Amino acid sequence: MNKYETIFIINPNVDDAGIKELIQKFSDLINSDGKVEKVEEMGKRKLAYEIKKNKEGYYVVVNFEANPTLIKELERVYRITDEVIKFIVVRKDEE
Repeated sequence: MNKYETIFIINPNVDDAGIKELIQKFSDLINSDGKVEKVEEMGKRKLAYEIKKNKEGYYVVVNFEANPTLIKELERVYRITDEVIKFIVVRKDEE
């Protein structure tokens, strides 16, 4: 299993319950074929540029271990989730 970090930005119009639900949904997906190490909610921040007519977004950072096959599925779910306006998944090198 490799170590990864993903950052996803949630639409700022989503309420707190919706945000918790999304974080739980993605954590459960990662845990199905890996292990979530840390979830860090960075809160609402100003975006560097406008994305889908939003000037702000709710940032969430997740550090996890997973098999490489999970990454494709995670990115697919990000793409079809309307509340996620931007995401990135990067592999972390072993230190």
